[in-house]
Amino acid sequence: MTVVLEARGLSAGYGESRVLHGVDLMIRPGEAIGLMGRNGMGKTTLIRTLIGLLPVREGMVLIDGQDASGLAVFERARRGIAVVPENRGIFTSLTVREALRLAARPIPGGWTEARVLTLFPGLAQRIGSLGGQLSGGEQQMLAIGRALLTNPRVLILDEATEGLAPLMRDEVWRVIGTVLEAGVAVVIVDRTVDAVLTLASRVVVLVKGTVVLDGPAAALREDPALMSRYLGVEG
Repeated sequence: MTVVLEARGLSAGYGESRVLHGVDLMIRPGEAIGLMGRNGMGKTTLIRTLIGLLPVREGMVLIDGQDASGLAVFERARRGIAVVPENRGIFTSLTVREALRLAARPIPGGWTEARVLTLFPGLAQRIGSLGGQLSGGEQQMLAIGRALLTNPRVLILDEATEGLAPLMRDEVWRVIGTVLEAGVAVVIVDRTVDAVLTLASRVVVLVKGTVVLDGPAAALREDPALMSRYLGVEG
């Protein structure tokens, strides 16, 4: 199967500190990957390197099999890579409608403003509100909707439900399921281990910036020893 986004022997970090050590990761069309590991193991660093916010020190990032390591963030976005960052990245002075339209990159049969607002009916009710007036859950909906309007082939969510109320967490998982049904590949980082393992078809586990496990989500879910060792979760 075609690989949309790939890390090959990827090393990166901050200043003199190296965080990632030879990471290999392949993301195929329409699959759901849980990017997992304890805090501080390199998940966000890997995401930032994949999307171009951090430079590659060794190895490469490939999009559709082509070396994209030197491409800027916006160039990778144009090639179909979108991210919902941990801090959501909402422009507080823009209305919901303005934020959505600013991000829109229409393609035939793709995500449109109307389609996004149908997916997020609560957001439709706040269409004229400023980003700074939204609740945390509404801001996350806006961040996801904004990413979808770039019509990505890969959607990366860093801490997908962090700080959200239970009902809003359920809403995020529902939306991710719908996105997957639409054929978009999804990479999920989240502390709700059970939810990630239920939704993901494959998991990639990082320990100190190194991939220690890459395989079916069901295999990890059914192995309490691995869950405890790598994630600190008792089975």
